[in-house]
Amino acid sequence: MSVTHATDDNFAELIGGKLTLVDFWAPWCGPCRMFGPIFEGASDKVSDVNFVKFEVNEENRRTPTKYGIRGIPCVLAFKNGELIEARTGLMDEETLAAWIAELKG
Repeated sequence: MSVTHATDDNFAELIGGKLTLVDFWAPWCGPCRMFGPIFEGASDKVSDVNFVKFEVNEENRRTPTKYGIRGIPCVLAFKNGELIEARTGLMDEETLAAWIAELKG
């Protein structure tokens, strides 16, 4: 699986460049645990997009605060370091694939 794990310290360097999707999640979140395998599966199928997971926890508060993350799972889409779109809530495989196609289009 080609998913990179981010923290407050390395977040900025991971979102630069090509289209990057960042999954904000927490291990105690049921929908996050359901979405995790879907997100990771998409990373295996789509090679021209960066997939990043960001665990929301006590040590990593700056980034979720900066982007106004109020509910998880939340996926933010970045291009060249700029936020271009966000989706909050559980997505199924088809919905995620369609969104990725839309973002790439």
